[in-house]
Amino acid sequence: MANVKFYAGESFPLEMHKVRIIQKLNLISVEERGRAIAEAGNNTFLLKNKDVFMDMLTDSGVNAMSDRQLASMMAADDSYAGSETFTRLERSIKHFFGTKYFLPAHQGRACENIMSQIFVKPGYVVPMNYHFTTAKALITVNGGTVEEIIIDEGLKIKSSYPFKGNINIDKLKSVIDSYGVNKVAYVRMEAGTNLVGGQPFSLENYTEVSKICRAAGIPLVLDASLLADNLYFIKQREAACKNMTLHTIVLRISELSDIIYFSARKLGFGRGGGICTNNHEHFLKIRELIPLYEGFLTYGGMSVREMEAIAIGLDETLDEDMISQGPIFIDYMVKELEKRNIPVITPAGGLGCHVDAMAFLDHIPQSQYPAGALASSFFIASGIRGMERGTMSEQRGPDGSEHFSNMELLRLALPRRVFTLSQVNYAVDRLKWLYDNRGLVEGLKFVEEPKILRFFFGRLEPVSDWQTKLIAKFRKDFGDSL
Repeated sequence: MANVKFYAGESFPLEMHKVRIIQKLNLISVEERGRAIAEAGNNTFLLKNKDVFMDMLTDSGVNAMSDRQLASMMAADDSYAGSETFTRLERSIKHFFGTKYFLPAHQGRACENIMSQIFVKPGYVVPMNYHFTTAKALITVNGGTVEEIIIDEGLKIKSSYPFKGNINIDKLKSVIDSYGVNKVAYVRMEAGTNLVGGQPFSLENYTEVSKICRAAGIPLVLDASLLADNLYFIKQREAACKNMTLHTIVLRISELSDIIYFSARKLGFGRGGGICTNNHEHFLKIRELIPLYEGFLTYGGMSVREMEAIAIGLDETLDEDMISQGPIFIDYMVKELEKRNIPVITPAGGLGCHVDAMAFLDHIPQSQYPAGALASSFFIASGIRGMERGTMSEQRGPDGSEHFSNMELLRLALPRRVFTLSQVNYAVDRLKWLYDNRGLVEGLKFVEEPKILRFFFGRLEPVSDWQTKLIAKFRKDFGDSL
């Protein structure tokens, strides 16, 4: 973002865009919010959007498109095969990543499914900096296991370390030695570790990981869904990269990767995804599964209009003014919450602001899902929908035992170019009120628990009538205010 200082000495983000299309929001009363979250089974995924004031659930598919993207959608070629739209998207992706081959898919987890089916077999392991829910589920469904080898700093809530998403090199070597090269399906690096605060990896670390993988003949696979944020942090925080262009950094990362996959809901700001590689053998194996699961090779389950928008969105990802807006807003929100002594992950990462639910609600045991309780209570307090990223987002062991997550986080995503600064300040204000009244919040328990990806559609209920008490306290403090 452009370097603009304020004469009065204040410091806050300045948007380098103007708003030309708006969507009306609706803020319902606290009593209605209480009824809505109860009907949703205390699962913010099951809330109806008409009941949500600010949707901070995710940045997936809800980032604002630019005027250029919207205009491009009108030029879409909807031919089933041989579409010019696909040709334009393919050209854009090959330019962006510098790869020879591109295969389309309808979203990121579709890519994960194909990767797992091709490379993962029973007894195989996938080392990674940290897992993502769908990636882990698809690896385990195919008989594999996940080894998380993020650096120790990555699991610290409070830190000043700039690249908490780095892989621990010694642990990587140990995992390869322990399982044997032939049992390592691939090494997965996630740009912007989603579940531990959107924390980036450094180009230096990625280079070291690539050297080890290539020496051992193990594919290095990059989940580039949150690459835009990671690019910004590399350029801002890594001294050796400060004078590099964003595109130079992307091309360097691509050279070090064997396969890249991404959700275009995040990278490119459209609904879709894809897999890129320079390896012809990998390309041929992956290509066979695209028509089987996704659609023909020139659309892969995507809308042609979305494909046109993604092609432009990738080009705009190389514009620092475009990609900096999210991280700068997140940094502002984190610092405002820190001023109010609200526990958040530092340094500020990408994707959103991450509140430490175990510190916020330190009286609630992990068996009662403190991050889920925080998401539920915050919706009651504000009408803002966040996402639980904690034990609810894990899955039970084969014996039914609960696997407690390393962190219990309330993720408040900041979709790019969607919210204004006053709306961010509203979120901070309501979170402060909830923190001051946190003693009223208690835990949750499952009443309907799917075996796989339970956080998407499982239903819970409060362990007591604490939500009624919270609503009464809100009404006492705010009077007739929404």
